[in-house]
Amino acid sequence: MERACGVLMPVASLPSEYGIGCFDEAAYEFIDMLSRSGQSYWQVLPMGPTGYGDSPYQSFSTFAGNPYFVSLRALIKKGYLEKEDCAELAEGSSEKYVKYDFIYKKRFELLRLAFEKSSIETDQGFADFVAENEEWLNDYALYMAIKDEHGGKSYLEWEEDIKKREPSQMVAYRNKLINDVTFYQFLQYEFYSQWSELKKYANEKGIKIIGDIPIYVALDSADTWAHPELFKLDADRNPTAVAGCPPDAFSEDGQLWGNPLYDWDEHRETGYEWWISRIKKIYELFDVVRIDHFRGFDEYYSIPFGEKTARNGKWQQGPGLDMFRAAKRHLGDFDVIAEDLGFLTDSVIEMRENSGFPGMKILQFAFDSREESDYLPFKYDRNCVVYTGTHDNSTTCAWLGEMDAADRKKMLDYLDASVFTGKKKLTWKIIKLAHSSVADLCIIPMQDYLCLGNLARINTPSTLGFNWQWRMKKGAFNDKLAAKMLDVAELFGRAKKI
Repeated sequence: MERACGVLMPVASLPSEYGIGCFDEAAYEFIDMLSRSGQSYWQVLPMGPTGYGDSPYQSFSTFAGNPYFVSLRALIKKGYLEKEDCAELAEGSSEKYVKYDFIYKKRFELLRLAFEKSSIETDQGFADFVAENEEWLNDYALYMAIKDEHGGKSYLEWEEDIKKREPSQMVAYRNKLINDVTFYQFLQYEFYSQWSELKKYANEKGIKIIGDIPIYVALDSADTWAHPELFKLDADRNPTAVAGCPPDAFSEDGQLWGNPLYDWDEHRETGYEWWISRIKKIYELFDVVRIDHFRGFDEYYSIPFGEKTARNGKWQQGPGLDMFRAAKRHLGDFDVIAEDLGFLTDSVIEMRENSGFPGMKILQFAFDSREESDYLPFKYDRNCVVYTGTHDNSTTCAWLGEMDAADRKKMLDYLDASVFTGKKKLTWKIIKLAHSSVADLCIIPMQDYLCLGNLARINTPSTLGFNWQWRMKKGAFNDKLAAKMLDVAELFGRAKKI
């Protein structure tokens, strides 16, 4: 990886017209601005279809794309919709936040209308897409159609015969819901077609896309329904244990994520076939992939199902690098960023070093006055990616206001800033500190370049409510900001040649 820089910006946060960022003109304009500001990478969050809590880390499928990201403008151009059809959605949306309840109802109404007008069954491209993706698409589309038929209930609440995929019921439901199944296939065809065009445009502009693959899948997902043997589930398909993190300085109860855990013995027996398919698909979408919770491949935290907190979990042995080696034998080399944040044991550090994957360094973790931090830039080697913060952090502007006096003093001493000069100026000092480090890659959240407070925070872990909603205002990423970003990138030898 050559010395470079990029921006972390969720697709949903783009200033698109109809209530949520998508693959429309706003995305192309964002890529243009990245190019003009000397950036080489655009990092996004997972792009799977979201469910309860709107989290991209709790998706209905690890293979499918989020229908919200399908551009309605593109559907209008195809003649599948009229602009007047979208007027209510445009009027009821917010330019500041994604209104998920409203979007869910109104956008799906429009997507269904577009499908009905599309005559997609006669499209050879659609037929080819369905055939090429039958390994996951048929199960996903049927799962979503049955889920709609059951009022959105988890598959664990379906009748026993279809919950457990009794063959005759699978055929019966597929015949009964064939139109709905085709609708969900249509959405995936549009998602993949539109994203493919957008990614091609980015690559032609010299911008690589960094994607994100959550280590776990959601319990209520097509993945666990279609492949229960790959997860630690009982005979009724309930998990025997779930994922999370133990108590630490940030959470006295730990984090109870609730995802089903993998049966790694079964994955090993199959030669990691499911994981290899998953990795192959993710590299159709992205150029580089951040592996979420990388330490879980060394040891994973197992919490007995039914626990109300993560206090009573225990660490268990993961597959190590065995799965990655198997994937490389089938797929060749692929570019990975290892999310190795939090407390790292010697075995995790050894696993990451043996992998050769760059780890992550977060400047918001660097200035703990109580102890020496591995996140201080003088400790970096080149093979890492430095961030001011991630989607799970406060914005840097807000973080500067949250620091205690001792941590702030340590930060100011490190920056050789004798006084607290204002949060916006200090935010840019932190941005420059990241760029000046020896890390091969520097990624800055868009909110930090905009010097925004915590109303622009993407996610507060272990909370439900005001998460995943922030949207960038149209025109916020302007020529003045692009020039400033370019100056910083050039100053520290990271600018892409324009």
